[in-house]
Amino acid sequence: MDKRLRHLSALRCFESAARLQSYTQAALELNITQAAVSQQMRQLENALAVKLFVRKGRNMHLTEAGEVLLMSTQSAFKRIIGGLNQIQTQELAGSLTITSTQSFCSLWLMPNLSSFYESHDDIQIRVLGSNRFEDIRLNHIDVAIRFSTKRELACPAGLEQLYLGEDSNYPVCSPSYKEALHIESPSDLARCNLIHHDDDKVSWEQWFESQGICGSSICAKGPHTRVSSNDMALSAALKGQGVAIVSKELFLDFQQAGLIVQLFDIPHPVVWQRYVLFDPYSPKRARIQVFIDWLINHLP
Repeated sequence: MDKRLRHLSALRCFESAARLQSYTQAALELNITQAAVSQQMRQLENALAVKLFVRKGRNMHLTEAGEVLLMSTQSAFKRIIGGLNQIQTQELAGSLTITSTQSFCSLWLMPNLSSFYESHDDIQIRVLGSNRFEDIRLNHIDVAIRFSTKRELACPAGLEQLYLGEDSNYPVCSPSYKEALHIESPSDLARCNLIHHDDDKVSWEQWFESQGICGSSICAKGPHTRVSSNDMALSAALKGQGVAIVSKELFLDFQQAGLIVQLFDIPHPVVWQRYVLFDPYSPKRARIQVFIDWLINHLP
């Protein structure tokens, strides 16, 4: 056997540090100290007689030799993991941890999980609501449902990504609010309390401009409310506090129940793209596929 394989532990450490571009993050992932990572990298470089990393600011960047070694180690580890999963694949029954935005978890996923349990009562779902892009491996997450205003989503190395279509955003309010303010056309919104999102990815200005209306002049008037998420915007609209622009998949159940009205059949020009990310080498692969199939069949 090649004597260089004596450094297999160091190669595992190298793959983590190279992928994360950080000795500190690699130490957290491997549950060792940053000093231990640094020492292993020095020993590996000395044994191979090549430079693998160069430091730029706070990040460790790969040299050309480091790039070659990273591709090789990741390919090798994937094959090993694939083999291990073939002999250790978990049965269908068990648990899954799902993460998505707080809004999607509370307004769509949780209300619809009962239909999943009707067919798969032997699978327990743990829901993690977070507006951050959680690290799937580091946080022991099985499936991440994510959204972007771009047609492509950056997928971390080693994860598989599926595109789940798109969802449009529409102006909504409570039936009583619409009646009280006599909202019949987009221009009537000038006298309404508009509920804005802090990040402005889906802004009122953009929606007005798409209708040939000067959005900046309307949005300069008050009163207005600013919120940080779709669920807060929808909650305010449900309580008759104004008009919000909300993702249709999140307000559809409330619309069907007569609690919210879509004011116009005019979508916002910015569309949310939906994605699901998972580890294709996970021992829970069969369980993950069952959940993804259900998700595809039930998303509006």
